[in-house]
Amino acid sequence: MACCSANALLTPSFPVPRRKKMRHVVTTFTIPRYHVRPRMSLQQPLTAITKLLWGNSLPPQLLISTVRSTWSASWHLLMSQLAPSNPSGGYSRPPSQFPANPNSPQFSRQNPNSLHLYVGLPCPWAHRTLIVRALKGLENAVPVSIAAPGTDGSWEFRNGAAPEGEGDRFVPGLDKANGCRTLREVYRLRRGGYEGRSTVPMLWDVKKKEVVCNESYDIIELFNSGFNGLAGNPGLDLAPPALKGRIEEWNRVIYPNVNNGVYRCGFSQSQEAYDTAVNELFSTLDMLDDHLGGCRYLCGDMLTLADICLFTTLVRFDLVYNVLFKCTKKKLLEYPNLHGYMRDIYQIPKVAATCNFQAIMDGYYGILFPLNPGSIRPVMPSGCEHEALIRPHNRESLSSSADQIMALHVS
Repeated sequence: MACCSANALLTPSFPVPRRKKMRHVVTTFTIPRYHVRPRMSLQQPLTAITKLLWGNSLPPQLLISTVRSTWSASWHLLMSQLAPSNPSGGYSRPPSQFPANPNSPQFSRQNPNSLHLYVGLPCPWAHRTLIVRALKGLENAVPVSIAAPGTDGSWEFRNGAAPEGEGDRFVPGLDKANGCRTLREVYRLRRGGYEGRSTVPMLWDVKKKEVVCNESYDIIELFNSGFNGLAGNPGLDLAPPALKGRIEEWNRVIYPNVNNGVYRCGFSQSQEAYDTAVNELFSTLDMLDDHLGGCRYLCGDMLTLADICLFTTLVRFDLVYNVLFKCTKKKLLEYPNLHGYMRDIYQIPKVAATCNFQAIMDGYYGILFPLNPGSIRPVMPSGCEHEALIRPHNRESLSSSADQIMALHVS
């Protein structure tokens, strides 16, 4: 009975012509067999079965509770792999497997001519390295390969080209150093192989076939001061000795509460963990907005590494974190000083080219299946479009010196 009904939904019924009435059939048989009502031809079998069982009513309570329990168990299993948690359900970020000490002789003597940078455009940690590389003018000294997230969440390389009119923007492409298909393959090329998490950013030694570092902050410290002999803008110092202490103080606040704070909100596996994370996030954003009402950058007149680290989270906030990670208390647009500060950094030459908003949205909404099972990408908020971000920010009035501003504009 059910099979016949399902077939009836998919196959149209027509009268069977009889030989002796062929003329009558020809004159009345005006609808070709392939003219099927679209809704009937595209009906999914599962939908047809549910309509047969329950009509227009909701499924029975037992079915709903069973599906809910099954999905909840599956969600926690997926989240345990995607985002390891502590006993209270809070996100616990795994440490980088290849950190480096930028002050060590081995790291400082690294041959820049053998280095290659691997990044992914959705990743805020990788974004830091692209910005510092650009501001220091290291594009020729340190080549880059840009991976894209695959359907399984791993990083993969693919042919890519910038959209028409946006040829200066970064887009995913092929592995220029090793010709690998995935970043996992690159990691496995190192001596002894590798079976851990294959993350970006990653600095690779092409000659030694070895991972130099995959800790983002160590990489940007090296880019800032390690290769001035090859840099196009060696006069720019994003971590001057006089400000090192203040930069470290800001990092101790911004990293756990904002950079990692948005992930603690989005990857929380308990209400208690989410409440703690979201309160700490917005308390810190409130404090930062007040602070930036009186100075152009975090440490005063000078752009520093602390500003770069904060920027890569802020530029994704309304685009992704506010919606997907449930950071919904306020939009960044509602923070006048923070939003102006973010636009100020975005408008520094070469920074905007590192921001591929389509790739960012695809990477978060399309890949984080446990947070967005349907992989439906919402429309980009108008305040996140390039035209909105290049509006005047009027933050120049907060600067008492133009020295570093001039250095930022040196190509």
